[in-house]
Amino acid sequence: MTHIAVTGASGFVGHALVRTLIAQGYETSALVRSDGTAPAQARAWRIDATHAARWPDALRPDAVVHLAARVHVIEDDAPDALAAFRDTNVNGALIAARAAREAGARRFVFVSSIKALAQCDAGRPLNETDTPAPPDPYGVSKREAEVVLSEYGAATGIEVVIVRPPLVYGPQVRANFLALMRAIARGVPLPLGAIGARRSLVFNDNLADALALCATHPHAPGELFHVTDGDDPSVAELARSLGRHLGRPARLAPVPPMLLRVAGRMTGKAPQVERLIGSLRVDSSKIRTVLGWQPRFTLDAGLEATARWYRASTSQSN
Repeated sequence: MTHIAVTGASGFVGHALVRTLIAQGYETSALVRSDGTAPAQARAWRIDATHAARWPDALRPDAVVHLAARVHVIEDDAPDALAAFRDTNVNGALIAARAAREAGARRFVFVSSIKALAQCDAGRPLNETDTPAPPDPYGVSKREAEVVLSEYGAATGIEVVIVRPPLVYGPQVRANFLALMRAIARGVPLPLGAIGARRSLVFNDNLADALALCATHPHAPGELFHVTDGDDPSVAELARSLGRHLGRPARLAPVPPMLLRVAGRMTGKAPQVERLIGSLRVDSSKIRTVLGWQPRFTLDAGLEATARWYRASTSQSN
């Protein structure tokens, strides 16, 4: 039986991946920090994978999926944001790859981000051959990690696979996606009605399926893959779909994008506004062609599952 270890297994993608791997019959180990919550189904190892130079002798995985990372936040308060991201996302990823190889792993799947490539699509869906131009310290750190891990794989023989998801959503989601659901559920008017820019997303269970395939498929080593649901809704369409599944129609005001840009400049939120109104479409045809992967859930099914989780979580807290 193939043994797959998952770093950063306490996150919402990590939980989905562990659940998926076990359902597919793989021996699964969940690597979490001492303060993390391990998925109940897998054997848990209390390891800070981005700093532990050596893993326990009993942990002998065939493949490792590396999710552990310093995540992107809108307002990072670190004195040197790039140095902080590099410490975990570049140096930490390399430490994890070395430890995985020394523990016997033959393959290392690195979960990067579309931000390693770009923040907007410049008129067409982004593909894996486009020249990277990461827009911020988080994206820079993810791109640098892609480079050093590819070099490490070439030098040592460990099979490196890189996966770039766009925005990931699903049950347990946090940050902006959760804030959007909360606003819609509370009936807060949103200035999104005139935004036609389209954004690619990936449901966490679809991403988990793709990562499981990258950890095991014979054609995956050395490849870079984009992974999406294959459906690029506009921001307004996304809000309306969420409203339908939440049972609270989204209240969308048709504010022109130009006015939003002006408001962003006046409030010091210009980067956030550009992320909201800019198009970010991602081409995920390569993984479908090379590995034969297909998303198990449609965008609508993923949004319905996410809204169902939100409704259940808010009813329990009331």
